[in-house]
Amino acid sequence: MTETAKWYEKAGSCGDVVVSTRVRLARNLKQYPFPARASASQREAVERQVKDALLSGNSILSKEFRFVPLENTTQEEAVSLVERHIVSPEFIADRRGKAVLISADESISIMVNEEDHLRIQVLREGFSLKEAAETADRIDTLLSENLDFAFDPELGYLTQCPTNLGTGLRASVMLHLPGLTESGAMPRIASNLSKLGLTIRGTYGEGSKSIGALYQLSNQITLGLSENEAIENLRSITVQLMEEERKARAQMSEEIAWQDKIDRAAGVLKSARVLSSSEFMELLSYIRLGLSTGVLQGVTTQELNALMVNAQPATLMARAGKQLDETQRDVLRADMAREVCAKIKE
Repeated sequence: MTETAKWYEKAGSCGDVVVSTRVRLARNLKQYPFPARASASQREAVERQVKDALLSGNSILSKEFRFVPLENTTQEEAVSLVERHIVSPEFIADRRGKAVLISADESISIMVNEEDHLRIQVLREGFSLKEAAETADRIDTLLSENLDFAFDPELGYLTQCPTNLGTGLRASVMLHLPGLTESGAMPRIASNLSKLGLTIRGTYGEGSKSIGALYQLSNQITLGLSENEAIENLRSITVQLMEEERKARAQMSEEIAWQDKIDRAAGVLKSARVLSSSEFMELLSYIRLGLSTGVLQGVTTQELNALMVNAQPATLMARAGKQLDETQRDVLRADMAREVCAKIKE
């Protein structure tokens, strides 16, 4: 039986700048307190109802999901879920009374008893806000047939944190911005975005740093505008950022110093025997840049996407099915990088 290709093993529209798109909906069940105030038995009841609503449904989607109680996962498996962007870092901080439903290609996940009772999340490769939003809406509709969501006619969907009131929608795009990072434009961009109701964060969201020039751009406002308006606002700003990034890259690609950095990165990834996670991500950023500007050829964006995810520390161990110390992980990561990057032509 052929294993289903994961969403991060593909490359989508505008993949030179937009690595992935995410749409997330926060929902709560009307008859239970928010997770922070719910008892253990109430959280179990929520988990059971959500599981039954999805897996017992008549939709084709219901056949695609597996149910993962977090308490049954190892620390490495839980952290790997974060590295693969299936769940949030906060979700695994305390794994008691929590579960996640995951589709076969890992593009859809439903976190149960995170900050809210449900976090419906859709991930897609490349720039595909409309498609991700439509899928999230279908899942929301399917679940609402069997679940009674907390909703107020004036405030919209009720959430534990007031910042999610209204649509409960958070949409984001993962952007690779080496050009704007190198030019020093990111502080100015972050300041301007906040005035437009958007925020730009590090690779793993709120409180995280950018790794390998990867950033998450997302909407902040969920009250007072429709889901379509929020999506369109994010789409419009993303298009502008892509234009700025591509201009910055075009200037960089003409500089011999940057061509040298890209070629050196390719040389290291082709031959390294040991690679730390931070060094790997920095070098991979150069390879992405080289591929998008034509300095490098021979490797595909989807190969780089898969390599980036599969070479993360916890995911390496989860795939290996055993504990690995730091050196062992660094050696295995280098092996994976050499295999993929051997095809690079400079």
